[in-house]
Amino acid sequence: MEKIMTFTDRLFQNVQPIWEKNHNHPFVQELGKGTLDKDKFIHYMKQDYVYLIDYAKLFSIGVTKATNLETMQKFSQVLHDTLHFEMELHRQFAAEFGITNEELEATKPTPVNVAYTSYMLTAAHNGSLAEVVACLLPCAWDYWEIGKLLRKQYGDTLASNPYRKWVETYDSETFGEGAKALIQLMDELAEGKPERELAVLEKHFQMTSKYEYLFWDMNYYKQDWPI
Repeated sequence: MEKIMTFTDRLFQNVQPIWEKNHNHPFVQELGKGTLDKDKFIHYMKQDYVYLIDYAKLFSIGVTKATNLETMQKFSQVLHDTLHFEMELHRQFAAEFGITNEELEATKPTPVNVAYTSYMLTAAHNGSLAEVVACLLPCAWDYWEIGKLLRKQYGDTLASNPYRKWVETYDSETFGEGAKALIQLMDELAEGKPERELAVLEKHFQMTSKYEYLFWDMNYYKQDWPI
């Protein structure tokens, strides 16, 4: 029996040209090989830390827009995982690379970082619960895809990779379960919606996927405010 295409199947299929560029970006590939310049990774760690603070706020918005307790619990769980699992990874990594918690907290977001989080927060505040999820999903889903990809590509040299913990975190079952929960929720929220609303959701998904590329690029070239 032929499998019926879900909305996230459609999202996944249509976003491949963007995600392939993300996966082949030199930052991602050098991260997997373990050859990424340390200063570039430190720039990334600082920017991703302040990004995650705004990213976490999106789950709080999701809680307020949820129409039932079960959905509220789902958002609450992912919020907890982001604040206590993913951000703790950053603090641990920061210590290993000589970055203090105070330095992380003092980091100012770059123009790309501001644009990315502002886009998501604006869509979340003004849109539906489904729009919140459509904005959130690429970060969680594509990081999981990247974790799996880098494990597959460079698993045999991972033991000596200075970024091994990063790859193992995003390839982990814990992180994967969080991504799968959001994928399932996206399909539930898209169920029965007319094409005009689905098109808006896909626009958010594609746009934030493009911002993911810009985020890798910004960190690879250590871009900051020019003035």
